[in-house]
Amino acid sequence: MRITLLQTGKTDASWLKTGTGEYAVRLSHYIRFDVADIVPPKNFRQLSPQQLKDAEGRLMLRHFGSADQVVLLDERGKTHTSEEFAVWIQKIMNAGTRHLMFVIGGAYGFSDEVYAAANARISLSSMTFSHQMVRLFFTEQLYRAFTILKNEPYHNS
Repeated sequence: MRITLLQTGKTDASWLKTGTGEYAVRLSHYIRFDVADIVPPKNFRQLSPQQLKDAEGRLMLRHFGSADQVVLLDERGKTHTSEEFAVWIQKIMNAGTRHLMFVIGGAYGFSDEVYAAANARISLSSMTFSHQMVRLFFTEQLYRAFTILKNEPYHNS
């Protein structure tokens, strides 16, 4: 199985890039992990929130394959403990999923078309985080899930 993190916008803070990169390298020991970026439209500052969500949504949809399992990282999604998330990942792998794609939206979230195309929604917290912080939190939790599945000492229960 391959996992892709599709993220909207850029990460400006070098410490976030470093942290996310560290977990991406660690993940490569368990699974093929890729990161893809959605570059906002050039005129994004002139767009209304709905127009921006729709424009970003059209760009996201181009990345979705018909057989992909698409999971939105959304504050209104299902919450999991780290252990539950690991079990959920294992179920996805056992089901024979070839490509699992996690998607981080922009500042205003996802378009209706992206919601309709998604297979699931997961929330990292009921709090709202910047899309840049979500990248680090998510890659750490994904790494933690694989260490839980391998019964490695990273996670303390």
